[in-house]
Amino acid sequence: MNETAPKARAAIIPVTLFEQNCTLLWCETTKRAVVVDPGGDVPKIRDAIAQSGVTVEKIWLTHGHIDHVGGAAELRDALSVPIEGPHIADKYLLDNVVGSGANFGMTGVRNFTPDRWLDEGENVSVGELTFDILHCPGHSPGSVVFFNPAMRFALMGDVLFNGSVGRTDLPGGSHATLIKSITEKILPLGDDVGFICGHGPGSSIGDERRSNPFLTGEA
Repeated sequence: MNETAPKARAAIIPVTLFEQNCTLLWCETTKRAVVVDPGGDVPKIRDAIAQSGVTVEKIWLTHGHIDHVGGAAELRDALSVPIEGPHIADKYLLDNVVGSGANFGMTGVRNFTPDRWLDEGENVSVGELTFDILHCPGHSPGSVVFFNPAMRFALMGDVLFNGSVGRTDLPGGSHATLIKSITEKILPLGDDVGFICGHGPGSSIGDERRSNPFLTGEA
């Protein structure tokens, strides 16, 4: 990491029966933080915030699937902070959080509208950290990736995984569109970029370019 770059730390909080990687990310200089994809288990998320000693300023959403947004409305109310993301193409998912939750026995979830939709070319910030927004449809129509060029780091959501890619068999999904997003927007960021993804261990773009069977043509 560049010594002059802003310093960040992150804590991953697995939530819901899907073991989704809710991420608490903060700026080391200011101790200002963001919660990325609070899918549920809000008390667990709030405990992690308290243990980290940081002040959460925002909630960021990579996309609208229930395991990433189920706790967003509750956490927004509890912390009185705005929700930013995903892209407006996922509005249909946020309008149906309750119905989606019912399919998996998740109660207490609420439909909601974010305070800000995000689009390609915009950026978001917390403390001294700024992330570029990449609109990467395929897993869902409104999936976004948060990329910090200075730290060579991304929050990937369910676009690209360690050894896999996001599932595309859900309504609004398209495997061809997802691979196009990864090929045209993610891979060009550079092999040295590390990332946290929505499920499982993180990776780097270089490792995935070399060994991910969905990118090497072996899947």
